[in-house]
Amino acid sequence: MSTPLELGPSGSVAADEAALAGGDKIEGRSLGQIAWRRLKRDKVAIAGFVFLVFLILVAVFAPLIVKLLGDPPTQFHQDLIDTAGGTLLPTGNFGGMSWDHLMGVEPVNGRDIFSRVVYGARISLLIAFFATLVSVVIGTTMGVVAGFFGGWVDSVISRLMDMFLAFPLLVFAIALAGVFPDRAFGIQGNTLRIVLLVFIIGFFNWPYIGRIIRGQTLSLRQREFVDASRSLGARRPYILFTELLPNLVAPILVYATLLIPTNILFEAALSFLGVGVRPPTPTWGGMLSDAVTFYTSPHFMLWPGLAIFATVLAFNLFGDGLRDALDPRTR
Repeated sequence: MSTPLELGPSGSVAADEAALAGGDKIEGRSLGQIAWRRLKRDKVAIAGFVFLVFLILVAVFAPLIVKLLGDPPTQFHQDLIDTAGGTLLPTGNFGGMSWDHLMGVEPVNGRDIFSRVVYGARISLLIAFFATLVSVVIGTTMGVVAGFFGGWVDSVISRLMDMFLAFPLLVFAIALAGVFPDRAFGIQGNTLRIVLLVFIIGFFNWPYIGRIIRGQTLSLRQREFVDASRSLGARRPYILFTELLPNLVAPILVYATLLIPTNILFEAALSFLGVGVRPPTPTWGGMLSDAVTFYTSPHFMLWPGLAIFATVLAFNLFGDGLRDALDPRTR
């Protein structure tokens, strides 16, 4: 007569045998791991991220790249300009493109376009990143305070956001950058111009992210885990920094990646209008402004325009992919 099988603690003979045989354990995944798996499957977002890493490396190692593949961005090459014909355009085809000048040279002065595009990436990315950092810090602080405390605090901050959103930012930037002295606060020259542009772009763009964070905070403060913290006697600082802010990291990161290309375009617009970084320091917007004079030869505005287009597109693609990866409703 056969002996009946005895069930283990799990209530299943197969489960007990698998456990005794050392079967594979099922490990849970964190939210970060789930988001990373989703992001890796988005080939377009990964392509945008790879291009951004490449662009940052180009900006960091600009002196080395220019030393190997170009000339100093402010060096003139009058021998490459057709002065006899009176056009002041570069000699040769396609704007003077050659192995020595991969993207050709500028009209009138013959400066190397490749070197100026590479160095221009430094200014554009520097201003865009720091302006975005200013906007994120101010917008996150004001949005969390407005959404968490509510009442008259929320009303005051919301009206302040409306005032900033209605402010003619471009007109103010042109006016302030045009009348600001060459030396102030112990700094001068283009360093002062960069600090001024970072302040103007970052300080007046914070209401956009502030409204998003305020809405997220209003939704989060009604969740069960916040009520549970309150019932256990948690104070407001603990709830803010332990319960709310960790859940706001995802929307902050997503909006920051979408705000950076906007700031790049704004800096290019200011440089195009002549109130950005002063020449001869190369910027993409300044190169476009110089190329407008030679509109019959669009080659000279192609390279800086292509650099702006590719950078903004890469940031937008990566931002969209990051938003989908961090969205808990994504399948």
